[in-house]
Amino acid sequence: MVDFERSILDRQRTVASAASSPVTRPEYRGAARLVKRILSPAKQTTRNNVSTLLGHLDRRPKPVRLLVVGGGSVGQGMEPLYSARDIEIYAFDIYNSDKIQFIADAHQMPLPDEFFDAVVVQAVLEHVLQPSEVVAEIWRILKADGLVYAETPFMQQVHEGAYDFTRFTESGHRYLFRNFELIESGANGGPALQFMWSVDYLARGIFRSRTAGKLAKLAFAWVRFFDRFIPPDYAIDGASGVYFFGMKAAWPIPAAAMVSYYRGAQRDHGT
Repeated sequence: MVDFERSILDRQRTVASAASSPVTRPEYRGAARLVKRILSPAKQTTRNNVSTLLGHLDRRPKPVRLLVVGGGSVGQGMEPLYSARDIEIYAFDIYNSDKIQFIADAHQMPLPDEFFDAVVVQAVLEHVLQPSEVVAEIWRILKADGLVYAETPFMQQVHEGAYDFTRFTESGHRYLFRNFELIESGANGGPALQFMWSVDYLARGIFRSRTAGKLAKLAFAWVRFFDRFIPPDYAIDGASGVYFFGMKAAWPIPAAAMVSYYRGAQRDHGT
């Protein structure tokens, strides 16, 4: 279900590989899995937001239809959605996986209008060429009171190589979802977590080694606990990533509203 004339995917490679992932996705087991959890811990913000989303969905007529965009794997902190009763999970990605029902490009979702109660798009929008087109598709397929939950990087370094395109400040992320009423938004992974990313990429750059980067990141894994002491407004200005939770709206927020929307620590002096 991919329009190859409008997609970054190559038809010949996709067909020849049986739609395998275009980037390497290693399996982590044993000690490697433990190290992975230390280096990429599940965020408490995600857990809290998923719980809030479940609370909203619990009040809706059953069954609830939820779409996971980029659902080739279960995202960090998303497990409660998959185990919840009365939620029908639909998922797609650009590569084959036992977690999805079909393969598609998120810029053109082969789905009906106003069909879903909720959409989750976690760590996906940085990997698409036109995030605004993807968000427009999300708006289209959601019911009139449909919900969207998104997590997107802000200050992370490049990951997944040639398939990484975009970053958003918290304000920019809000404007991306301007056709949605805000329920909640903010930082998801603060400056301390971002520091771990920076240590990783500094070491891998100096030693020309991905392994060296991961060892350096592991050595500074304790730093992430400082995020607990950083106020939300300061976290927003230096966040590793940001999130948006909102409801489909009839009208977009105006561009002029975005300056007053800013929630960071530089509100008073604008510098």
